[in-house]
Amino acid sequence: MNATGWFLPYLKQNRKMLLFVTFFGLLTAFSAAFLMFTSGYLISKSATRPENILLVYIPIVGVRAFGITRAVSRYVERLVGHNVVLKILSTMRSRIYQLVEPRVFSKGATFKTGDLLGILADDIERLQDIYIKTIFPSIVALSLYTLSIIALGFFSIPFACLMAIHAGVLLFLYPFVSLLVTKAKVQRMKATRHHLYEQLTDAVMGINDWQISGRQRDFIESYEKQEQQLYELDRSRNRFVRWRDSSAQVIIAIMVIVMLFWTAWETSQGDMAYTLIAAFVLVLFPLTEAFLPISDAVSEVPSYQDSIDRLTRLSDEPKEEQQLNEAMLQKLQQTDDATLTINHVAFQYGTDDQTLKDVTFTMQQGEKIALLGPSGSGKSTILKLIEGAISPEKGSVQINGVDTTNFGNHISNWVAVLNQQPYLFDTTIQNNIRLGKPSATDQEVEWAAKQVKLHDYITSLPEGYNTHMHETGMRLSGGQRHRIALARILLQDAPIVILDEPTIGLDPITEKELLTTIFDVLQEKSVLWITHHLAFVSLTDYVLFLDKGTIHMEGKHEHLLQTNERYARLYKLDRPFT
Repeated sequence: MNATGWFLPYLKQNRKMLLFVTFFGLLTAFSAAFLMFTSGYLISKSATRPENILLVYIPIVGVRAFGITRAVSRYVERLVGHNVVLKILSTMRSRIYQLVEPRVFSKGATFKTGDLLGILADDIERLQDIYIKTIFPSIVALSLYTLSIIALGFFSIPFACLMAIHAGVLLFLYPFVSLLVTKAKVQRMKATRHHLYEQLTDAVMGINDWQISGRQRDFIESYEKQEQQLYELDRSRNRFVRWRDSSAQVIIAIMVIVMLFWTAWETSQGDMAYTLIAAFVLVLFPLTEAFLPISDAVSEVPSYQDSIDRLTRLSDEPKEEQQLNEAMLQKLQQTDDATLTINHVAFQYGTDDQTLKDVTFTMQQGEKIALLGPSGSGKSTILKLIEGAISPEKGSVQINGVDTTNFGNHISNWVAVLNQQPYLFDTTIQNNIRLGKPSATDQEVEWAAKQVKLHDYITSLPEGYNTHMHETGMRLSGGQRHRIALARILLQDAPIVILDEPTIGLDPITEKELLTTIFDVLQEKSVLWITHHLAFVSLTDYVLFLDKGTIHMEGKHEHLLQTNERYARLYKLDRPFT
């Protein structure tokens, strides 16, 4: 198992807490064993009708002590164990997001939505089970096995060896057989489950196509067929588990009978008090109870292997995708200005028609450009290219001479985006604004709010900047939500700002006020305004009209109005009412 990257580091990092959990797991098992041992002795001793209660007082106290200790130690073990495992999972999920986020939309990316759902929902949970269902129980079971055989050896070495063989069947042979029998089934079940994830997510995203084509029934039948296959695999596995568990109970019954015969023999020889017969027999049950789960734990090893392999493939990125070239980084750090260059760019999604065809333009620092075009013309693709989420098939998209795909997580230092529906979190207004710069002071947050003309409104609220936004920012109007997002961008202080149709859904008056504010506060920034209509394009320095993947018109707004009949007609139809 390739566990060096997704298992051992977390094991080493949390080794003290894991040892703490293991200690309490052992304490729980020992308490359960001694509880049954003292209970058996107490029952036998009490049956002899002792003359004085003091003769059974110590086992009575022992039963109470071991009963309480078992409950307390089990609670502490579960509490601390789940706490440390959840911390490990939290770190893993953050690591996965950092690996996935920069390249999930990249050209040639091998991860579909279903793949990512499988990684996040299934693989991570499997790694959780390594600790809870495999490591902790296995350490406890092996420790109990060793110590109980050693303890039994003080009474009789031959009998201790005999019981070691019987217990070894439960602890070693059954898990090994379970691994051999279920390995293929577990791998097939996991592969089938991942395929179902992919199929379901693809179907949900393409539900309109299914409905229009009238093939809903075909999809349902195909999906149910694969679900049935998964169900049959699960049934087959469960049949083996039932047979294995039943035969394990037979082994335990044999151990009980052997223990009865041995204790009876020792008693008849005068080597053991007869009051210990029940104690030795009853102690078998908590011990064997610790051995039984190991078979299930070991049979899950193939699924752990598969999960770790998938996560390892996810983290095996080419070095050029992990960091910027040092010379390029130094070149970028020499200036705060940013020149965006899109040079003869072509791009195509899979086998679809080419989305972009030889698109070229340059945006200098401080320049304002409107990128117009109907839906499907390629505007959103240009946004993804600038963000570095995808790579052009031909040509280049560069900031200061560096391809945007090489920026990785550094792209947010150079490019900020104001989306159509900026997301606001269910926290305070201050925290929502501070997302643009987590280290921003309260004074910087207030400065940003003043710039976007929202400070007076915020201070008029009963709790001011500490007012909660409610889910998705529903407390504010559409224009106010966009102003919050604009304040974030001011704090982010990236030299290039992309406006991705930020006024969609706003009334003309609010749209005009918002755009006026945007261009006022972004005077020092380079602004690429992506939009599908021509209203207020007079606020920009230059206009590009994209249609069917190529630039059909370009120039200054006033010049196009005078020289291009199509542009003048579109502007007349689309301009705001005055």
